[in-house]
Amino acid sequence: MPGWILAITVIVVLQTTTAYLSRLVPIVSPAFMAEFGWNETWIGYLTAANIAGALFVLFTCTGLIKRYGGVQALLVCLLLGSASLLLFHVPSLALALLAGALIGFGNGTANPAGSEVLQRFTPPARRNFVFSIKQAGVPLGGVVAGLSIPPLVEALGWRTALVVAAGGAAAVTIAMWPFQPRIDGPRERTASWSLQTLTFADLAGPLRSLSRGQGLMRIAWVGTVLAVAQACWFTFAVTYVVVGLGKSLSVAGLVFAVMQATSVIGRVAIGWIADRIGSSTWTLAIASVSSALATIALGLTAPDWPVWALLLLAALAGASVSGWNGVQIAEVARRSPPELVGETAAGSVILVFASNMIAPIAFAAFVAVSGRFDLAFIAAGACSLLCLPLLWGIDRKPT
Repeated sequence: MPGWILAITVIVVLQTTTAYLSRLVPIVSPAFMAEFGWNETWIGYLTAANIAGALFVLFTCTGLIKRYGGVQALLVCLLLGSASLLLFHVPSLALALLAGALIGFGNGTANPAGSEVLQRFTPPARRNFVFSIKQAGVPLGGVVAGLSIPPLVEALGWRTALVVAAGGAAAVTIAMWPFQPRIDGPRERTASWSLQTLTFADLAGPLRSLSRGQGLMRIAWVGTVLAVAQACWFTFAVTYVVVGLGKSLSVAGLVFAVMQATSVIGRVAIGWIADRIGSSTWTLAIASVSSALATIALGLTAPDWPVWALLLLAALAGASVSGWNGVQIAEVARRSPPELVGETAAGSVILVFASNMIAPIAFAAFVAVSGRFDLAFIAAGACSLLCLPLLWGIDRKPT
């Protein structure tokens, strides 16, 4: 197998497994939160814990990832995340938050590791397409989770379902281990690394690197803004369909799976289009408008909506709300100095993950105070339109 195809295949499989682990908790949460007597909006705090774990890795471990290789670091994090699913068996919010953070380690590693690997292996003319294929692993993991977990929960109970999910994720991770040396290659490991030796400059390095390319910071902020609607869909869609619209968990899981399935197609298609028209900027602008419309439409749904209408909206939202990721990450890599691809990818993802953490907390707090899911989704959709002024004139060369 050619080296670049092997690299893409392994990265997509690991990205899919990472997303699968992250999507499990929002899907299973209605079952275990009802048993434990927890408020259903607390899923927003568990999602925030997941993002906090990812941010910890992005701020403190980019040097470690570069030293040992992104694939190897991601393999270790996935095994740790798989094992942490067992912590949800204990009715402790503290342990649930810890499990969410440990699962987040994989999220924090996946993007800088994948960007560094794909930037080395991908032909330049196929950059947007290949990066979009890699990002298609995120909704693909959601498809697998949305289709497999609800039937397991209903047949075997949520506890057994989590055990099966943990075992499956660990098995896939171990199967990818033999390819790691060929993709990561030899590494220089003479430099020392520890949390005690990290300085403020080290922690700020990923964010500071975003100032090293024209328009790089603005592209990073585009991803941050678009992540608001995406985070609200991924975190609250299942809960909203069950609690707000009165549908069953199986219907909610199907809605989630359809959204994730069309996200796979949408990400690959949008990456292909961006390469064909030669403009990531226009592609991201169109994505921001379509994301706003889909999210506002979710806020306008009602309990009497038929299931087919919810599935149609979910299908449209899949491509519009999360189809932008691959193009945005590829554009960050394109505008980055070659030696700083890993750092700029980490810096951009830090901003996106900060949005992924803050948006669910704000959403949960708003719903807890107002009891209005609809207004919360409408506000999240409106945020996507803030991308338009960020993209305006970004490709204009400075005089």
